[in-house]
Amino acid sequence: MDNRIEYFYSAHSAYAYLGAWELARIARDTGWQVVHRPVDLNPVIAATSGDAFGSRSAAHSDYFFGRDMFRWAQWRGLPMIRHRPTFHDEPLVLPNGMIIAAGANADGLSRAILQAHWRDDANIADAATLARLAEEAGLDGAALVADAKGSAAQDQHRANTDEAIARGVFGSPTYFVRGDMFYGQDRLAMLERAITTPFAP
Repeated sequence: MDNRIEYFYSAHSAYAYLGAWELARIARDTGWQVVHRPVDLNPVIAATSGDAFGSRSAAHSDYFFGRDMFRWAQWRGLPMIRHRPTFHDEPLVLPNGMIIAAGANADGLSRAILQAHWRDDANIADAATLARLAEEAGLDGAALVADAKGSAAQDQHRANTDEAIARGVFGSPTYFVRGDMFYGQDRLAMLERAITTPFAP
């Protein structure tokens, strides 16, 4: 039996942050494993939906980034800065690569990176910041930074991105349970139900 939750997201995703602790709870309560598949989000969006961040209407952006995410932060009990993160447009190959390089230890590190971005307004593209976050999570920060820059992690990052496009992923976070896709952290209750009672096709 496949007891994996496949988790496609980017290390700077607001909604991945908002769902990260609830996803961890679901995995803990069900005994399922979260398989982290960080992706380069821009080409995923361009290939599958065409709804690039810069093309969204002011009303769309105001709703999601001015109201909705902060309601979800209150709902989930998570602290969240009230502005667009200062370093939001920095490249994500290093933080995504860190999560990939962490392997079986990715859960805590992933949440720490998302939290640093959305709670602390930290630069998660900065190697020293990432090393510190890894150390605080009980990992070898310097080794993980080196591994994140290496070909194995970066090849996997590209493979994750290609796979997301091939499977129709169009945003972050997206989860799969036995091949059934759930887009958005607001679908986590449905994902949890699908683990025990799959939805009819």
